[in-house]
Amino acid sequence: MKKMSIDEQVALLMHGAEFGDEQIKERMAQELRERLAEGRPLRVYCGYDPTSPDLHLGHTVTMRKLRLFQELGHQAIFVIGTYTALIGDPSDKDKARPRLTLEQIEENARTYVKQAFKILDPERTEVRYNGEWLSKLTYKEIVELASLFTVQQFLERDNFAKRYRRGDPIWLHEFMYALMQGYDAVALRADVQIGATEQLFNLLAGRRIQQAYGQRPQVCITYPILVGTDGKLRMSKSTGNYIGIDEPPEVMYGKVMSIPDEAMPNYFDLVTRWTPEEIERLKAGLADGSIHPRDAKMKLAWEIVDALHGREAADAAEAHFRRVFQERELPEEMPVRELGGPINIVDLIFEAGFARSKSEARRLVQQGAVRLDGERITDIDAMVEPREAVLRVGRRRFLRVVPASR
Repeated sequence: MKKMSIDEQVALLMHGAEFGDEQIKERMAQELRERLAEGRPLRVYCGYDPTSPDLHLGHTVTMRKLRLFQELGHQAIFVIGTYTALIGDPSDKDKARPRLTLEQIEENARTYVKQAFKILDPERTEVRYNGEWLSKLTYKEIVELASLFTVQQFLERDNFAKRYRRGDPIWLHEFMYALMQGYDAVALRADVQIGATEQLFNLLAGRRIQQAYGQRPQVCITYPILVGTDGKLRMSKSTGNYIGIDEPPEVMYGKVMSIPDEAMPNYFDLVTRWTPEEIERLKAGLADGSIHPRDAKMKLAWEIVDALHGREAADAAEAHFRRVFQERELPEEMPVRELGGPINIVDLIFEAGFARSKSEARRLVQQGAVRLDGERITDIDAMVEPREAVLRVGRRRFLRVVPASR
């Protein structure tokens, strides 16, 4: 990376950041500027709770910022939240998360480091598990941590406030999450912590706890969520609108091409390696019509696959997309359905919402209105295997089926 002034570094690192409070954003930018001016490698971390075995594109929002810090000469710390996952972060939830066992968490965490190194530089990454220090906290230390905050502070948080007003249960252990994430900053002697905008309370709690332990409070930088392939909900494996970072290049490219046009700016800002200037040019071109949304989306899909699989794989995935979709005049945007195993064609049509009943789905098959990858299907007992293919029902209804991630 070319040599940059401190102001240029701040602009790059803060690009896309959202705090929900302009004063906090200005304060954090100024504190970041001051730390960078010290001319030493900063300790920058982000934590990832292994609530499932696969990382998806949404996780890479913060990983890309960690990588930027690495390229600017700083130390990235990839924290796997083996103990915070025992609680479950309530920041983005309007109800309590299901609790996992330590055995489930450790099993999920096994592949995290390998997946993370698709983004991070292994030579400049410190991998830590927060069970290293959270498992050693004494009762006295936990009481001292709890004494730094009031119940009112927690109940003012939007998600807790909504649950309280509805009369929904708020479990005592959920309050512990912010304390434990905050203590991570103390254990790591962090200069900077990166997280999601909805986690700002937790990051600021880390500042308060660091001060109580006589440490200089960390700089907090938070970024908005990445929407999923539906363009509406946050990307999540549980909602099925995710792009796994370990998925095959062709599947990844195709999923990016399926996102709605209006979701593209969110992806430009959060999951590309493009400079702010390049992003603004693309946005301006889309706004004035000088860039076609399809071309911008193909550029985005290529960039994402290149970053995770390499240039050769990105070229091959683009060629595959052109061959399968453009040359056969199929729509570039269509819903995606993951298949974990073979499924009956009638069941698939019904579950996709292309028929009001299974009887209607059977009639569509028998009438020759169903095609899979261009081949007509007339057997109501036909099975659709878990591979990448396009289901067409009638003239205007399409579904892209892909194999489920491991």
